[in-house]
Amino acid sequence: MQESVTQFSQLELATPLLTALDSMGFTAPTPIQAAAIPQLLTGVDALGKAQTGTGKTAAFSLPLLNKLDLRQNKPQAIVMAPTRELAIQVAAEMKTLGQNIQGLKVLEIYGGASIVDQMRALRNGAHIIVGTPGRVKDLLTRDRLHLDEVHTFILDEADEMLKMGFVDDVTWIMEQAPETAQRVLFSATMPPMVKEIVDRFLREPARIDVAGENRTVAKVEQQFWVVKGVEKDEAMIRLLETEETDASIVFVRTRQDTERLADWLCARGFKAAALHGDIPQSLRERTVDHIKRGVIDILVATDVVARGLDVPRITHVFNYDIPFDVESYIHRIGRTGRAGRQGKAILLVRTNQIRMLRTIERVTRTNMQEIQLPLRDQVAEARLNRLAAELIEKKDDERLEAYLGLVAKLQESVEVDAVTLAAILLKGQQGQRPLFYSGPDPMIAALERDKGRRRRDDRGERGERGDRRDRGERRQANIDWETYKLQVGREQGVQVKDIVGAIANELGLDKHCIGAIKLAPAHTFVQLPKEMPKEVASQLRKLRIRQQDVNAQVVEDAPMREFRPRRNDDRGERGGFRGDRGGERGGFRGDRDRGSNHDGRRPQRRFERNRGEGGQGGQGHRGKPRFEN
Repeated sequence: MQESVTQFSQLELATPLLTALDSMGFTAPTPIQAAAIPQLLTGVDALGKAQTGTGKTAAFSLPLLNKLDLRQNKPQAIVMAPTRELAIQVAAEMKTLGQNIQGLKVLEIYGGASIVDQMRALRNGAHIIVGTPGRVKDLLTRDRLHLDEVHTFILDEADEMLKMGFVDDVTWIMEQAPETAQRVLFSATMPPMVKEIVDRFLREPARIDVAGENRTVAKVEQQFWVVKGVEKDEAMIRLLETEETDASIVFVRTRQDTERLADWLCARGFKAAALHGDIPQSLRERTVDHIKRGVIDILVATDVVARGLDVPRITHVFNYDIPFDVESYIHRIGRTGRAGRQGKAILLVRTNQIRMLRTIERVTRTNMQEIQLPLRDQVAEARLNRLAAELIEKKDDERLEAYLGLVAKLQESVEVDAVTLAAILLKGQQGQRPLFYSGPDPMIAALERDKGRRRRDDRGERGERGDRRDRGERRQANIDWETYKLQVGREQGVQVKDIVGAIANELGLDKHCIGAIKLAPAHTFVQLPKEMPKEVASQLRKLRIRQQDVNAQVVEDAPMREFRPRRNDDRGERGGFRGDRGGERGGFRGDRDRGSNHDGRRPQRRFERNRGEGGQGGQGHRGKPRFEN
């Protein structure tokens, strides 16, 4: 709509808001802001479709701040966000935009923080409430939060909110909204659940669609490295040392990996910290504050912080583990390249995840550049250059004179010359980050193997690749499976990717340790290894999917068969599952050999054919296997 709007000054915003925008260096609105602000200022209901990083927080915050009545001390607006991190970020941005509005009170409420403190803050008065649906509903049912003066309801990232299992809470809250209240919903996608909310609660909404203009992706340089030659931990060291970073986020899948990798980096001299859902909220906020102030330079995090974290220092996002879906990838890289800033994202991808990489490229309409990992000598040279730069900065320090006498004393005590003494001190100062390496670099051998493999592939020789596939199938065949029944299913909106994601993230199981998955309306069957560690089995009992306890129980004779429609892009593939090839199907792990029967015989694999072609299976079959004696 308002394509002619090129300056904030053209919008009907109050002077305090325009002054704040000018002081922040913002003069021109983003497309979503130019389209949404004029509509929202009129008070109509609105449906905005926009990706993360497009500036949608300011798009709904500026009109809201513009119409506040500061004399009214009761809440006048409710903004709901899917995570506490996003709620904190939205509240912080509102306070920044409203910095010139005297007496403005913006209160964030979310789980994990003291509800008593939040009730006390409500008694003291607040103009805008920014919170998660669960805590908003809790305070409403306790009669501590009142909606009688609320004139605006905003749902931010509605698709993610409903995907996380907040549909009942959101519906209940919207039912309490005054009839005259303005309802605004922002979402990156429009799944059926979001459409139901729109149809039920929004009245002839103005539709604002700038989903195709994802400035986050456009502002981020994207690269990938195919894992070979060295492990990913070593790869992270090489990238962190050779990339010109200020602050970085390293995304991993599991909470255990955040702690392990952060400790590993700290032991090698990096200022790193872990961030995940099990960390108390107060510590999480302190960790985020530390990276903002430069106390730490690297966050090793799960996707829990992929939404709502905005730190200007973050120049790089490293995807240590590839995400399960494209949307998660977009939100990850959206932590850099925001509000006009440039950023860089590097993805570490295994060869069996290339399909997911191509899916990301297709959906985001980008062509990622493949990079080679820096060799050891390049890393050592980067360390030496960094050390030289530090020494140059310190050579004119007046306090050095006090140390000159110590050098002479140490020479006499250790009985070495000054050069040898400097070498000893230099070695100790470097710790586990040497200035040079001894022995061959494994990356060189990997690159040579890769060149040789490509030459063989050019001649049509596929033997080595087939051997690797056979070895992988033999490893899977050795697993003795046990079937668990989970008390969640399609009626709760659960998909296969939700099951796989929860098991991989919460239990830390490798993809080879997740067998067939059978979805039903009210429950789900999933095959997991019989011999799981006690701590993993304990975590399984506590597992929650879409905010619901799964109450996992072992069952016998479960019908592990499910038909899956053949897709057009499956044509030409072999019959049977593709299994998990980079997560394009949400990480479905159906293609598993089920070990041996009790009598020692191998189970017979029989595939049910789709009936779409005269009752006979055609090429490209994607049904699930049924195993019989």
